[in-house]
Amino acid sequence: MSVHLQRQIERLKKDLLSLCASVEEQVQMAVQALVHRDREMAERVERRDAEVDHREVEIEEECLKTLALHQPVAGDLRFIVSALKMNNDLERIGDTAVNIARKAISLAALPPMAIPFDLAAMSERAQAMLRDSIDAMVNLDAKLADNVRARDDEVDQMKHAIRVKAVQMIREEPSRVAALLNLLAVSRNLERIADHATNIAEDVVYLIEGKIVRHQGPAE
Repeated sequence: MSVHLQRQIERLKKDLLSLCASVEEQVQMAVQALVHRDREMAERVERRDAEVDHREVEIEEECLKTLALHQPVAGDLRFIVSALKMNNDLERIGDTAVNIARKAISLAALPPMAIPFDLAAMSERAQAMLRDSIDAMVNLDAKLADNVRARDDEVDQMKHAIRVKAVQMIREEPSRVAALLNLLAVSRNLERIADHATNIAEDVVYLIEGKIVRHQGPAE
């Protein structure tokens, strides 16, 4: 690998880490806005989305420029291809954070209600998956990537439990339908974040082993 290509790959890793930190903060802020009925914080999440979009475009352009100028092969080529896909997943997580923020704004306009689901715990699990998927990429850790993939079912189960409870509460307390539907939508968005983290972990396995594992279970 040429020195210039090595430097470019290291720069892309740093850029992906930085974007990951930004979207993770977006998710944290959106969930906090929801829990604390903080309309101002939710609106801040919306305003910051343009910055995430801009950085996603910059990383994509860097990947394409690297492909054109250095014509990488083998593992370096797999890294650039994986980086392009990871970059897209990170931008979509940013969009999902905006969706949560908009639900927070809608809930803030409704009568106060204690949130009957542990959305904060679900958010922490999804964000931990995101952090670990990026760490797996930086450290070329296929075992950690497989661990992320295995944890996706846990978040799916949390969303299913929330849905069951929400349906029951809607039947028992129809006056709270609007709030409960908003909270149910938030749980779906958190599940999507976990799905995107899983996508990144699958790309890490491809990067390290050259195997496409998108429709396979994690390694034993």
